[in-house]
Amino acid sequence: MGTCGIAAGAREVMAAILDELSRRSLAGITVTQTGCAGLCEYEPLVDVIKPGQAKVTYHHVDAEKARQIVVKHLVNDQPVGEWAITR
Repeated sequence: MGTCGIAAGAREVMAAILDELSRRSLAGITVTQTGCAGLCEYEPLVDVIKPGQAKVTYHHVDAEKARQIVVKHLVNDQPVGEWAITR
């Protein structure tokens, strides 16, 4: 988490992701922090990387969007296109 991400709410986003994963007892998912990606105006950013699929980067993520990303993308394999920078 870079400073701009933290200022934009990245800590709350990460907490929401970890909480949602725990609530759903999802295992085998790695959650990591990164440094600055140089996209300050899009923070908080969340990357979802699934084996055999292209990375999806979500922008302007808040705690509610983070929970929906877990459900829609990780659980149901349906990326949320309107929040994505890349697909």
